[in-house]
Amino acid sequence: MQCDETVRVVFGAPILTRGKDRILAKTLREEVLSAAAGGNPEALRGIYDALAPSILAYLTGKGCEDPEAQTQEVFLTVFGKLDTLTGGLSGMRTFAFSVAHARMVDDVRRRERQPLLAEFQHAHDVRVSASAEQTVLESGAGVAALLEGLTPRQQEVLLLRVVGDQSIGDTARIMGCSEGAVKQLQSRALKILKDRLERERKEAPAHERIA
Repeated sequence: MQCDETVRVVFGAPILTRGKDRILAKTLREEVLSAAAGGNPEALRGIYDALAPSILAYLTGKGCEDPEAQTQEVFLTVFGKLDTLTGGLSGMRTFAFSVAHARMVDDVRRRERQPLLAEFQHAHDVRVSASAEQTVLESGAGVAALLEGLTPRQQEVLLLRVVGDQSIGDTARIMGCSEGAVKQLQSRALKILKDRLERERKEAPAHERIA
């Protein structure tokens, strides 16, 4: 099984289209970015709606304590820099994930200094509507489980490459490492996932195995 096939099996093909702006292109055009930079509310909302789910999923996957609040902070930063960004929609997306990465690192450092006092308990949540965190966790529950056993750097690469749809070059810039390091981390992570899938298939009862 090739690496790309492993990713498709593990994470599902719909989120793995590798064209640089395929996800954004479905809902946004370059002129929307210009309008948003000028403060147009509808354009800003369009950018948020197109990017927020991926940013939230990335922060959730990295175990941030309050990914919804962190997502809001990411967009406060992004929207404040729209008039200075280069590279169109692709450049904006990469910048957004760079900010999200920085917020994640800050969150990890803060929690290292201050222990987490309480964990969210869904059974005790009396809100009528589902939170964004709950929605993401329910829709991608398998991803969180599959990331277990990978090193933090391997998780980071897969989240940026798969959830963030970032190129190897952009992933390297966001993580502050070389493209070679990204390729090596991705290769090792996918081998672990591939071995795990094959092991689970062998251990599963015959009637449950996927042909």
